[in-house]
Amino acid sequence: MALPPLVDPVDSLSEAERARTARHQVLAGLGELGQRRLRAAHVAVVGAGGLGAPVVLALAAAGIGTITIIDDDVVELSNLQRQVMHRLSDEGLPKVDSAVRVAAELSPESRVRPLRERLTADNATELLAGADLVIDGTDTFGTRVDVAAAAERLGIPLVWGVIQEFAAQITVFWSSPPAGSDAVLLSDLYPADSVGELPTCAAVGVFGALCLQAGSILAMEAIKLITGIGEPLLGRVLVIDALRARTSEVPLRPARAQAAASVAAASAPDPAHITVADLAAEAAAGALLLDVREHAEVAAGMVPGARHLPLAEVLAEPAALGSERIVVICQAGVRARRAAVVLREAGADAVVLAGGMDAWHAEHPS
Repeated sequence: MALPPLVDPVDSLSEAERARTARHQVLAGLGELGQRRLRAAHVAVVGAGGLGAPVVLALAAAGIGTITIIDDDVVELSNLQRQVMHRLSDEGLPKVDSAVRVAAELSPESRVRPLRERLTADNATELLAGADLVIDGTDTFGTRVDVAAAAERLGIPLVWGVIQEFAAQITVFWSSPPAGSDAVLLSDLYPADSVGELPTCAAVGVFGALCLQAGSILAMEAIKLITGIGEPLLGRVLVIDALRARTSEVPLRPARAQAAASVAAASAPDPAHITVADLAAEAAAGALLLDVREHAEVAAGMVPGARHLPLAEVLAEPAALGSERIVVICQAGVRARRAAVVLREAGADAVVLAGGMDAWHAEHPS
């Protein structure tokens, strides 16, 4: 659903800015009023890397009035394959300096506030204070949790994206959305303690061109929220599979719906659990081994022969997996039980691998 504009407009644009953004101003629904809202907006971007770099370019080109960019890192040669606002001459220099330069070259009237600091749980609220919305382009889950917690405390929308290898996920979280919209939080997508240690981009790689696509969508979501046009991804997760050139959408239920579902799941008969020692026999008998962890988690490896389908996609269409025997696998077993309950309700003979991948790795340490 469409949401009210997030920002009140400035009174007017300069002649130069009107000329520079002329193609925006003839867009139905955005127009000159929307462009004035963009000029009034303050967007905080956390991370000046693969996602943050194209975000800064797009926001500056769009005419965002103030961009705060938060990153404590310096440019390395290996960054240039995907972090498109940096140049060879920037090697060894702070990444936030690149943001200042490119924004000035694209949009002289945009103000860039470079903060060369590492965002932590202790300083996140202070660093993000004053922003109308936040875009998270960081690459560690711990930092994403800190960004989300600060955005929740501040009551501002969080445009969120993650990318690894050839896959990306993009959504919008907001703890205090306008009346008529449900609050959706990071914990609705990733419950506390549900995500294990994730591999780094250095370990598994990242498809450089996908960073531009995902970063562009992050910027578009911010622009839609600021100007009140279109339908933001609040309550929906956009999933991009670059290898198959496919995008899909998964509904994301808010906290109270999750709680109701958890109560229902808790009251449902507990699905049977099998051990790692049983897996070979299950596979030989034709059971589907289904790994419901996230893309970044399975990059570190899966049970041989398993099929990967993230939990959110299983919950969205459990009947699509049919009524066959399914052994559900996650990191420790919590998410697998949730998936198995829903699959059994849809008619499948679903069981859980007790202990998940933690148990598998204990039996297969190599």
